[in-house]
Amino acid sequence: MKQLWCAISFVAGSLFFSSHASADVSSGALLQQMNAASQSLNYELAFININKLGVESLRYRHARVDNKPLAQLLQLDGPRREVVQRGSEISYFEPGLEPFTLTGDYIVDSLPSIVYSDFKKLSPYYDFISVGKTRIADRMCEVIRVVARDGTRYGYIVWMDAQTKLPMRVDLLDRDGETLEQFRVINAVLDDSIGNSMNGLAKASLPPLLSVPDGDKADFNWTVSWLPQGFKEVSRSRRPLAAIGAPMESRLYSDGLFSFSVNVNRATAGSRGNEMLRTGRRTVSTEVRNNAEITIVGELPPQTAKRVADNVKFRSAQ
Repeated sequence: MKQLWCAISFVAGSLFFSSHASADVSSGALLQQMNAASQSLNYELAFININKLGVESLRYRHARVDNKPLAQLLQLDGPRREVVQRGSEISYFEPGLEPFTLTGDYIVDSLPSIVYSDFKKLSPYYDFISVGKTRIADRMCEVIRVVARDGTRYGYIVWMDAQTKLPMRVDLLDRDGETLEQFRVINAVLDDSIGNSMNGLAKASLPPLLSVPDGDKADFNWTVSWLPQGFKEVSRSRRPLAAIGAPMESRLYSDGLFSFSVNVNRATAGSRGNEMLRTGRRTVSTEVRNNAEITIVGELPPQTAKRVADNVKFRSAQ
């Protein structure tokens, strides 16, 4: 696996044949076109996802039927795992589990999350840098880097079909330029008949909608005094933790591309103290102070997660 990732990193650095790289508005506009194309066209993508845990192969089909999205994500190897989107309802089917349905705008595990971002809102905090063209899946692609201006988070390289504007490859990079995850299309089909081939899904009976209870939204006695530029609180909750007989208070933050949560609960004898764990894009950073256990979970480099944790301020003792 180490050899595989070394090869991926080498290819990512050597594929581009443009002699100049520049940040400009047109690159952001191209990325916005990718967002629109991914949600409006009828297409099928066979692709692989590569991360430090291995390689998985999947097929994603998308169509617009009666002006609503109809999509299917299917795992091609091993046990059959399937996710179906019909309008705003997304249903999950997995061996050994009861099927269920949640509401959402798109299938989270289908295309990389950057595809669905609003690049106009990201532009104050990220540079979009055109670095040339190359071929992916036998299609000529525009290659664009997405780089955080403050250097506190991860970045992307996006290979976008120059004709259809669909994503053909997306690499998630850490701050040192190491590839953490890769989405890579093996075969792409763009055809209006794909919608007809999905008629069965349009008429299928889906599992019931799963009700997710709202947490207590009371005020907390703590705040976060520093956040990376562009991150804003999008939700908060207080939920009971049966293991310690006390609630956990959580705030969720997002900049429209990455997200993380800050979680605070009363420290116990079992609290582990300062710990740091990163698996792919996700970091878990824990520290104990003021009789509280503070845990940062999300899509942040370890150094940034620790800085956020260090800036949790309490108005009174826990």
